[in-house]
Amino acid sequence: MDLFQKCYDFTRADEIKALGIYPYFRPIEENEGPVVSIEGRKVIMAGSNNYLGLTSHPKVKEAAIAAINKYGTGCSGSRYLTGTIDLHVELEERLAKFFGKEAVLLFSTGYQTGQGIIPTLVQRGEYVISDKDNHACIVAANLMARGATAELLRYKHNNMQDLERVLNKVPKDAGKLIVSDGVFSTGGEIVELPKMVELAKAFNAKILIDDAHSVGVIGKGGRGTASEFGLVDDVDLTMGTFSKTFASLGGFVAGDAKVIDYIKHHAPALIFSASPTPSSVAAAIAALDVLEAEPERVTQLVRNAEKVRSSLRDAGFNIVNGRTGIVPVIVGNDDIAFKMWKMLYDAGVFVNVFISPGVPQGRQMMRTSYMSTHEDEHLDYIIDTFKKIGTELGLI
Repeated sequence: MDLFQKCYDFTRADEIKALGIYPYFRPIEENEGPVVSIEGRKVIMAGSNNYLGLTSHPKVKEAAIAAINKYGTGCSGSRYLTGTIDLHVELEERLAKFFGKEAVLLFSTGYQTGQGIIPTLVQRGEYVISDKDNHACIVAANLMARGATAELLRYKHNNMQDLERVLNKVPKDAGKLIVSDGVFSTGGEIVELPKMVELAKAFNAKILIDDAHSVGVIGKGGRGTASEFGLVDDVDLTMGTFSKTFASLGGFVAGDAKVIDYIKHHAPALIFSASPTPSSVAAAIAALDVLEAEPERVTQLVRNAEKVRSSLRDAGFNIVNGRTGIVPVIVGNDDIAFKMWKMLYDAGVFVNVFISPGVPQGRQMMRTSYMSTHEDEHLDYIIDTFKKIGTELGLI
């Protein structure tokens, strides 16, 4: 068969477009935070990961512009060679202090970060033990490690009893890395970290937590999952991204200095990739400045999400319980999901629609997420619109 035949046979997107309910790749023409312009009209954004609303913060924008004026638009090399500037070092030192760790290493994207950590650390005869619902970036990194002859095992989603079962299958003297999202990106649940730490100690395993959706959302002053549970010293590695709370682009890993130094000198994802641009690093530093100076933004984010979560639950929607910035509304059917998305969009509310196979059958959802900068008028409109459309569709 021709290599490209699968491409010509793929028609699902065209079919959804023909129905006028295609929800993806909609270009945003202007971004003001809680309200954006799409296709020439204002829409309340209830699907962004801009949790603290900092992408449009004046200090963040000014820092990015100043960095371009000083350093230009790119670094023209990898961190390993000519691509390190003083801003990279400054952000690494700031983040290490923020997270209470010895050292931090930056990567060019959040997605790339797991690929810089997992295959670099977990090698022949060693084990990656991963939650089945971990983010796609971790899945890709796990497969890279397995391809390099490491062993890959998975356990049931956020099920510490099953994690213990899997750990019992691993040779006692083998190196082991337990990997989990801190806040799971689809459902917004928080990992059962205290029990995971207990098991890691019992089985001599190390822990890597992906805090992409945790930083700025949970923990003291938004310091993430380990901070949330008072287990900063018990989580060996924390990875994250700058594309959410930090209003930029890039990723990082925090941990012991010797471990970070090993990754720095052995990770192909770092050594052979161009370094984060000056503007993106400067924006992340400015966002960290705001987070440290205004921790009340974290409190406001949680309040906003909980207002919507409790209101929709009380109205009769099937809501995934949580206490983060993510509020998923289960609709349970692909066709209903697409139709509901279009009705919400036409009414002026933008959400993310998750369908199979991205989520299991029966778990199709409107994945909504909130910002600290949403006002009550925005939230009330979102709630009222969901109630109206949910009634029309027979969901409530």
